[in-house]
Amino acid sequence: MARAVRRRQFLLKTAGLAGTTAALGLTGCSSGKDVKLHLLVASYEKSIGASLGDQWDDVVTAFEKENPRIRIELERVSYTKIDKVLAQRVEEGRAPDIAQSNIFAPYAEDGRLYSMAELFNISTQADFIRSFTEAGTVDIATYGIPFLASTPRLFYNKELFRRARVTAPTSWAELRKAAEGLKAIGVRTPYGLQLGPEAAEDEMLTWVLGNGGGFTGESGEYDFEKPENAEALTWLRDELVAPGLAGADPSKLNRTDAYAQFMRGQMGMLVGHPMLMGAADQAKLPYAHVAFPKKDGGEAPPVGISDWLMAFKRGDHRKECGTFLSYLYGGKSAEAYGGGASALPVTYSASDAATGQAEDQPLTPFIEQLTEAEFSPVNLRSWPTVRGAIRTEAARAVMHGGDPATVLASLDASAVKADMAASAS
Repeated sequence: MARAVRRRQFLLKTAGLAGTTAALGLTGCSSGKDVKLHLLVASYEKSIGASLGDQWDDVVTAFEKENPRIRIELERVSYTKIDKVLAQRVEEGRAPDIAQSNIFAPYAEDGRLYSMAELFNISTQADFIRSFTEAGTVDIATYGIPFLASTPRLFYNKELFRRARVTAPTSWAELRKAAEGLKAIGVRTPYGLQLGPEAAEDEMLTWVLGNGGGFTGESGEYDFEKPENAEALTWLRDELVAPGLAGADPSKLNRTDAYAQFMRGQMGMLVGHPMLMGAADQAKLPYAHVAFPKKDGGEAPPVGISDWLMAFKRGDHRKECGTFLSYLYGGKSAEAYGGGASALPVTYSASDAATGQAEDQPLTPFIEQLTEAEFSPVNLRSWPTVRGAIRTEAARAVMHGGDPATVLASLDASAVKADMAASAS
């Protein structure tokens, strides 16, 4: 993290703080007219273990007090419906000024969005963690603004590990050994392999990254048929699923259900996000977490996960959108939306602040992973379709009789079709 901080300080210095805000006109609404910005955001159920996004009211109130000519019309939509609602609004010509979503690439390619360079001054742009802004880049400009970021880690039940006389794994062989020990003492699901349709792509990416694989090649195009990917899925099939170390049916295990089982002491370990800490602390569950291991030892690259904010070219409100977003990502408001045990800050300065506060120390291991995060190809227009294929097919590779090579070839074929369809749209 120290290297990242030094880089941020260098960028801020070379960017030249003086005059950049005024030069881009982001100091407030300069038109002299009152402007209303429509802000569409996701609402989250308490059942997922954290109250993500419930700081919006306080942020909006504070912003409007400082910027009386800009009013924020806040609309919340369930996080399970936000992508569909946004797509429908855009199709109907009713795009919001600013929206939160899992999808941004199609809107960027269609020329509907302002880039970060059009919204933020140079110093603010330099403050965003590079791995996240790179994920939000389409062609050569960044349009997806990271929000509610996360990098998962391997959570485990300390009491179950103590009883099984096993330690936190630092390699896949040690992970299997720990799972065998947990099974021996009667743990229903030693390792929670989350390949259900809720977020199978994150679980799969975690494992293939641990073996040097990934979803794309050096050019950024899909490449599922990497030998490293097949090796990782074969190991899962033969070493975890076949011996019954990953529960009854990983193809149906969603993240929400896995968290619930872990909280009930029915699961020994799983890949989890910071939000799991809040629920576990409240339940007084004896847990710990470590970096997910590489196959042969060491720390695997963490999976980067984020929602995205985007500003639509609606009503010529570039300056006002920039003013609000600059406020959101600056100072105390940045700590608010990324605080608690819900999500991680996406700027170097907010990360520095979070790791420096005693009450936020539990987040430090997660925050320190941010700069190394590797993402699914969320900046490709076809990604939502390909993601759907992964959620349908990934589990088939590791279940009894599954053929990883065949499944990976099928995913590459699905990606080709999705790319063709995206190009024609």
